Amino acid sequence: MTHDDGIRVAVLDDYQGVAAGLADWSSLGPEVTVDFLSEPVPRAEAAARLAPYAVLCLMRERMPLDAELIAALPALRLVVFTGGRNPSVDSAALHARGITVCNTRNGEGGIATAELTVALMLACARNLPREFATMSNGRWQETLGEGLKGRSLGLLGLGRIGARVAAVAKALGLRVTAWSPNLTPERAEAGGVALVTREALFAESDIVSLHMVLAPSTRGIVGEAEIARMRQGAILINTSRGPLVDEAALVAALREGRIRAGLDVFDREPLPADHPLRRLPNAVLTPHLGYVTQSTFRMFYEDTVEAIAAWRRGAPVRVVTA
Repeated sequence: MTHDDGIRVAVLDDYQGVAAGLADWSSLGPEVTVDFLSEPVPRAEAAARLAPYAVLCLMRERMPLDAELIAALPALRLVVFTGGRNPSVDSAALHARGITVCNTRNGEGGIATAELTVALMLACARNLPREFATMSNGRWQETLGEGLKGRSLGLLGLGRIGARVAAVAKALGLRVTAWSPNLTPERAEAGGVALVTREALFAESDIVSLHMVLAPSTRGIVGEAEIARMRQGAILINTSRGPLVDEAALVAALREGRIRAGLDVFDREPLPADHPLRRLPNAVLTPHLGYVTQSTFRMFYEDTVEAIAAWRRGAPVRVVTA
């Protein structure tokens, strides 16, 4: 089956305005119209804004595609999302409509996220955002930072990204421990870290870094009790998913000055301009940059173009079946 009629494609959440230049969209042919949307589409406007499109191209989990919205998009025939998995897309609802779902390769997201994790540790320990501002405003040294050598890092999760963070942290002289529900002493030893209890990890670490997948069992896994166990002045790093942490408990601890935080992910993204986290001097914030690198985005968009072309030929690639 071919799809040679005029086709409208929407590339959603192109925040940086780079999608058009990172792949050859013109190769799809003159009958394909591609619109690049740099601003997030509000949920209340999504059905009306996206109704004309046969193809939606999603950047990771930025735009949720639930059953209600899918039902309101009668022209939709193909969804391509970047990365290997996307829990914000109701694949079952798409399949029930006969809509094809494809993904892309992952790129260097795991490596880049591990690097950003370490960058946030350093930024918190050396007060870098404040000192950047100091220099920009014509002033000089205003803070005393802390070295990482000899400090303790506790990893909540020792998967692909957590293990890479552990390797870099050890090279910096940090002592590394880890905990997760299924972590065995053998796996921890293979990763060169010590397995500890969840309680000990929070109580004894100078830095706690989260590296877990968001699921019903992990939502809010860092709650008020865990944050209360953390040492005075300890650093909490989250480059995984915002809802792993009880946001209200985190904000309260930061306001009291009990801990510091380096955060790349949030309960609501983009983070609202008036969110209290933006006003806390002991919170170092980045706008979900973990996987955002040029090489990864080039792979994402090249794979997206390939997926659209293959679907039009009736031979879709990287089809998501579950």
